[in-house]
This record gives sequence, C-alpha cells and structure tokens, in this order.
Amino acid sequence: MEEESAPLLPFETYELNAVHIGTQNKSKDMQPFIQEITTEGPPIHLFNISKTDERIALAANFLTMYEPQEILVVSARQYGQRPARRFAQAIGARHIVGRFIPGTLTNPRLRTYIEPRLIFVTDPQADSQALSEAVNSGLPVVGICDTNNDLRNVDLCIPANNKGRRSLALIYWLLSREILKARGVTDDATWDHTQDIDDWESSF
Repeated sequence: MEEESAPLLPFETYELNAVHIGTQNKSKDMQPFIQEITTEGPPIHLFNISKTDERIALAANFLTMYEPQEILVVSARQYGQRPARRFAQAIGARHIVGRFIPGTLTNPRLRTYIEPRLIFVTDPQADSQALSEAVNSGLPVVGICDTNNDLRNVDLCIPANNKGRRSLALIYWLLSREILKARGVTDDATWDHTQDIDDWESSF
C-alpha cells in the first residue's frame, strides 16, 4: 500500500493562521474542498486542510514549470498585497498589487502592457479585471479560492481563506518555500530560520 506523503506543515499551523476559515457562503465549485460548517454563531464553511495542503504542493510544482519572469502575481485585496509582493520577489516573478490598470494584459499600446505566461491571483473576485484579461489572452490562471468563489476561469485553485491577513501571509510564505526548494535554492530549516512569517503579514 502506497504511503501518504507528509503534509507541508502541521495541520495545526494552518488552523492557527485561519487558513481553513471560509465564508458564510459556498459555491458549487468549492463544495469538494469543504469539510464542515460551524454550528455556533453564524454558520461558517470550513476547508478540509488536507486538501488545501495538497493543492499548495500541486501549485508549487506547477509554477516551477515556468521561468520566474513569466509569472505575474496579482493582489487587489489589501491584506494580500504585502505577501504577494514578497512572494514575487522571493521567486523572481512580476507582481501588480493594488489597482490593476485595464488593458495591462490586452492593450500593447499601454506603457504598462506586459506578456506573462501565467497569472496568479489572490482572489478571483477581487482580481476580476486581471482574471478576465488573462482569460482573453489565453493564460493559465492559478488562484487562492475561498468558499464563495467560483472556478469557471481558474485552472488550478488553492482552497483557502483569501481574506485573512495571517492566512494569506502563510500561503504565500509556504508557496515560496516549496518553489525555491524545488529549484534547489533552500531547504525547510534554512527557510524557516531566515524567513519569519510575521514579516510577510500585511501591516495595514
């Protein structure tokens, strides 16, 4: 019988950083990633952390198939801007945080026009302009998707809390570690020693 691979992080670490906390709403697309609903207070959908962990590993492996400069990381969501920027800097990708100028991926006459080969969105809903342009340009899309997101234009989703400050810091920190490990640039001990997750967290 084939042994299951060890998780990237202890599940308790995900929970302490609220990665598993979804929203009161759920989409049909996200149903397979949801484990339960809270029974106290307003009902909140909770992610299956095992599936989140698996998808982070899958996303990291997928991103290593691209040259760093071919990846564009986007975050309009305030709490995602600092970790998205740190992630892009760590792996050598491009990033656009804050306002995404319409036409950035579709209008060659714009000064801001760029031609990435893959786009990574922090939230498909908040980053809808970038997502739409990526689809129109035929680019694959990887995104962090909460329980209320739909996956119509997302090729690979990481099911997780994409609204929380701690959650976004942990996800981007972990993705960076796994990508750089795959490149042979770091290992778990070195990364944990040199990269404090708190430094990746938005200060807003």
